[in-house]
Amino acid sequence: MKKLLLSAAILFGSLGAFAQGGLGYGLRAGVNIPKYSTSFGDTKSNTGFFVTGYLDAPVSPYFSVQPGLSLQNKGAKWLETSNGDVKESVMSLDIPVNLVAKLPTGGSGNFFIGAGPYVGFGLSGKQKATGGDVKFEEDIEFGSGEGKHLKRTDFGVNFLAGYQLTNGFQINAGYGLGLTNLAPNSGSIKNRVWSVGIGFGL
Repeated sequence: MKKLLLSAAILFGSLGAFAQGGLGYGLRAGVNIPKYSTSFGDTKSNTGFFVTGYLDAPVSPYFSVQPGLSLQNKGAKWLETSNGDVKESVMSLDIPVNLVAKLPTGGSGNFFIGAGPYVGFGLSGKQKATGGDVKFEEDIEFGSGEGKHLKRTDFGVNFLAGYQLTNGFQINAGYGLGLTNLAPNSGSIKNRVWSVGIGFGL
């Protein structure tokens, strides 16, 4: 965790020096609709949230690099039988780095579209039965081996698009494609996260 935060601090500091006064920043927040792509059967989407702070380092009038820190609520609903659906909710701290293209629309604002890698770190999580005959709730154990639920570190690619007005207000949508197999033993579990939100950028 300390290495993750140190890497983020070095990245932000380097981009700040690179931008030489042209550095901007912003905040995005909204709703996540996550699920898993898994070899263990079908999952249904959860509903969660995200909050992302980011820097905007221009590399040309139409392109910027946007590194950020993002608190992401991920997970899924496992399809059960006698236990009903088992909801898995995971809080993750992600560090995305996106290359963003900005397409001006006269004097009203600009469309933006971007993509880039992210690394995520599982902070906490819970499993909870949401129906059926058996009720239970337990904390998610991160790691590999017997008794663990998910690996802690995730890596993937995210995509974003939206529109920002000249006053800084924006609407945005995104998709996170997890590439890391989070299954602690055999099989496969990968994050898939749709999101929609609002934000403000300067």
